[in-house]
Amino acid sequence: MAATFQPMSAVTTVGARVRACSGSAGQRAEQTTDQRVDFGATLRWFRHGSGDPTTWLDIVGRGPSSSGRFVRATHTPDGPGTLAIDWTGDHLTITGFGPGGPWLERQAPRMLGAADAGARCLEHDSHPKVAAAATAHRHLRLGASGDLFHELLPTIIEQRITIVEAHRQWRRLCFELSEPAPGPFTGLALPPHPDALEHQPSWWFHPLGIERKRAEPLIAVARHASKFWRWALDGPAEVAAKLRLIPGVGQWTIGSVLGPALGDADAVAVGDYHLKNMVAFNLANEPRATDERMLQLLEPYAGQRGRVVRMVALHGSGAPRFGPKQRILPMHAW
Repeated sequence: MAATFQPMSAVTTVGARVRACSGSAGQRAEQTTDQRVDFGATLRWFRHGSGDPTTWLDIVGRGPSSSGRFVRATHTPDGPGTLAIDWTGDHLTITGFGPGGPWLERQAPRMLGAADAGARCLEHDSHPKVAAAATAHRHLRLGASGDLFHELLPTIIEQRITIVEAHRQWRRLCFELSEPAPGPFTGLALPPHPDALEHQPSWWFHPLGIERKRAEPLIAVARHASKFWRWALDGPAEVAAKLRLIPGVGQWTIGSVLGPALGDADAVAVGDYHLKNMVAFNLANEPRATDERMLQLLEPYAGQRGRVVRMVALHGSGAPRFGPKQRILPMHAW
């Protein structure tokens, strides 16, 4: 059930006119923005697969003129909450539900990229593919959820396996351990609560397809969950250093979560099986590369490497594939 709480203070965004109004199920802020933002593309990196039980995203149209709805259930410092963002062109409606609703409403502008000015200079880059990608996605912003715990869980599951299988395992984990989300959203689930994860033995995850090497980091992250709200206030370098101290959280996981959690424009997922090849193919016409070669090619974009990777991935071409596809059996079928 949605909690009743006092009217929210005005949400502020960069270049936005804001007014607050009351809603029957939660508090709602309606905004008319002065800058054009592709809200659909900006919010997309908070969802892990089209069947993500914690995050729904429906988009009609493309670019800053699109319309759609984003709904996400999560845990906050104030308790469970659900955030609903509806937009049509440059008109936004933000609604929070549950005890964590007000916290999510305050965070919503950052999720929509209010703290990110973009990088228009990349549209004039000497590399034609970077310039083309930056021009095509000039309305994309790098949003920040401020929620390290939620971003870490599905990312850890995505370690070392195919993305399709990872999304399946994330759904199964949520169905096993999650509770229904606050608000009128049938089928929407909160991510597993830290207490529920922390007290599971590693063998409990095996029927879900999650082996010990990924189960143990999930448990370790749950044990540190209460610290993450404080960590998220630090800079990306400080957060990365702290995350490295958690067993099983390596550079790939850190590079994957610093973007959506903190809006880090420079974060790169080193150790990804496909990413290095995609970058090398688009920036140097090389079908295969190492992580070192990828970082060498991205060096001219220091400070914006993550943004360049994201835009090129959206606009560029995938690296050529060689050899037959390998059938990968999920672990529960071993």
